[in-house]
Amino acid sequence: MEWKGRVVLITGASRGIGRAIAECMADRDVAIALNYRSDEMQARVTLEHIVAKGADGALFQADVSQSDQAKALVDDVLKRFGRIDVLVNNAGITRDTLLLRMSDEQWLQVMETNLNGAFYCTRAATKAMMKARFGRIVNIASIAGVAGNAGQANYSAAKAGLIGFTKAVARELASRNITVNAVAPGLVDTDMTSKMGRAAYDTLIQSVPLGRAGRPEEIGEAVRFLASSDYITGQTLVVDGGLVME
Repeated sequence: MEWKGRVVLITGASRGIGRAIAECMADRDVAIALNYRSDEMQARVTLEHIVAKGADGALFQADVSQSDQAKALVDDVLKRFGRIDVLVNNAGITRDTLLLRMSDEQWLQVMETNLNGAFYCTRAATKAMMKARFGRIVNIASIAGVAGNAGQANYSAAKAGLIGFTKAVARELASRNITVNAVAPGLVDTDMTSKMGRAAYDTLIQSVPLGRAGRPEEIGEAVRFLASSDYITGQTLVVDGGLVME
């Protein structure tokens, strides 16, 4: 794919993997629309980073778990930049607890952001992509959606659903030159994983064949690779240091 002049929309781009994806895209002479839900200060840090790399960028506040806000986000990006070539559905949350302790709210919050949000944004952005007969969509899944994880029934279900969503939409949109893929990170050093207890973190690291957690930029590189390809679609690229092998 020729990157020059493309427009990239990244949801949940204020920190962590979202920020790393933006930084990996920033040296491709593109415009990057950075979505955030509430942390404007951190979103502005991401914006500063990509501008320093020479990319055009703008911030867009929206809660993608809400259908109307997701549609408004896409509309606002189209008004600002005139097009959306790449959509990265990265926004996600966790509400971890064991199944018997999990509340309806904890289940629904994770589903609404991690799965519904990707659906809302993809549905809205796809209209412009179909008209242009070009698009690259990358969904951020998780190895929890591939192998499951105790204490994350909600998160695992949402991410597994996202993988299925990726395959279905890839089949629907292929004839319009729109590819749809997913990246499934394993343990990655972010603010989210920093909340794990040290003992649990160390135990998990021992299960990783490469012996370390992933770096956010390694996920960003995987996203950039999939967005660059003209002939990969419907696939889930697992980036986990070998933790899950099929």
